[in-house]
Amino acid sequence: MATADGSEDRGSVETDPAARGTVFATLAGAFRHPNREFHEAVTDGRLYADLTRCLDLTPLDVTVPTLATDDDYETLAARYNDLFAIGHAEYEDRTDGTLDAEGPPVPLYESKYRPDQSWNDVNLDLARAYEYYGLEIDPSARDNHDALRYELEFAGYLARREAAMAGERTDAAAARLDFHDRHLGHAAAGVADRLDGEPGTGVYGDLATLLETFVRADRNDLAARLEGSE
Repeated sequence: MATADGSEDRGSVETDPAARGTVFATLAGAFRHPNREFHEAVTDGRLYADLTRCLDLTPLDVTVPTLATDDDYETLAARYNDLFAIGHAEYEDRTDGTLDAEGPPVPLYESKYRPDQSWNDVNLDLARAYEYYGLEIDPSARDNHDALRYELEFAGYLARREAAMAGERTDAAAARLDFHDRHLGHAAAGVADRLDGEPGTGVYGDLATLLETFVRADRNDLAARLEGSE
């Protein structure tokens, strides 16, 4: 996701929303296919330390899970693929090659957890939200607007906007609250719930717990601040 216009009327940067923006961005990276840098950050404790340091700069009551792994890089990548990328398929009838195919056990797309909304409605609403702020999906990525990582990147963008743009802090916070209620809250809860029922989730089980807890805490804090309720 990239901005079409990088110019901003910046005031003094607010530490709390800036730290939340970093947590959103870090979680977006954590739910991408792992590279070796991510694997090193998990195994040497940097991921845990960085997230803990950011959350300590906020008033949110969120504790970072251990985020440890004994997986080597290849095993971690295979675990990610098994959970999020590779569907299950088996032959129903080997005589004619009929396959019974399913998607991955834990899809990283909001629309998979929205039986009340069509795929088109979810993605069209997200496209309009991104476009309103001059943001666009990288065409080379060939992915949908409701991909979890894009939603996390957008929430992070709104948090950083709240932190940096003195004249628009309340508007950016209100936009993030609306985004939680319309989109990210559904995606985070769906992914966490589905992972909770899967065996062998490894560090991704902890990441999903943190994802759901942080998104809910951010949403409730915004609601209390802006609306006087949770």
